[in-house]
Parts: sequence; C-alpha cells; structure tokens
Amino acid sequence: MKSFSVIFYETPNGEQPAKLFLNELSEKQRAKTIRDLKLLETCGNKLREPTSKFLESGIYELRTKQGSNISRILYFFFVGKRIVLTNGFVKKSMKTPRNAIELALKYKQDYIERYT
Repeated sequence: MKSFSVIFYETPNGEQPAKLFLNELSEKQRAKTIRDLKLLETCGNKLREPTSKFLESGIYELRTKQGSNISRILYFFFVGKRIVLTNGFVKKSMKTPRNAIELALKYKQDYIERYT
C-alpha cells in the first residue's frame, strides 16, 4: 500500500528531467529503478541506505545498482506526502557530482515557489 505519492518535477517549460533520465536507462536498469521507486512510495522517509541516502538541504538520492551500473535519482519531500523526483545521473565516481545536487536544489526551490 502506497503511503506517499512519487511525482516528477516539471520545469516551467514542461520538461521532466527525472523522467527523461529514467527513459534513457537500459531496460534492466529502468526496471530496477522503478522497483526502487515503488519501494520509496511505500516506505517514504523510512527508506534508508543502501537504497536511499540523505545528501543535504532536504535532498535525497535513490540509489539503484544493476550489475556494474549505478544510477541515482535525486528527490525531496513535499507537503501532502509527496516525493518530488528532480533529476538523475549515472554514477561514475565515489561522490555525488556537485552540479547534480545544485540542480536538484534549484528545482526544489522553483517547485516550492510555484506550489506553496
């Protein structure tokens, strides 16, 4: 049973960066990521490492591993038990790229300004 609703952040021009990222993944990676998103819908803020990790300023990452491929989707929680997926990337280094976090923070700020 879903406790939270997972939604895609939409830019003012109608793009959904996290959805675009999801659609670019291989079939297996996408299937595993969708499974993890369903887990996130069910567990919400109780989901912990290794599947979910708090990064900073209300931004979390959903971590999906398929073989040697590691993908991340960044998200934040919003009132009404909403989880807003902002953007994603394929992990190539140990640390989450700073620009990915900054983009998620920018999208979060925009979302808050438009929906509160």
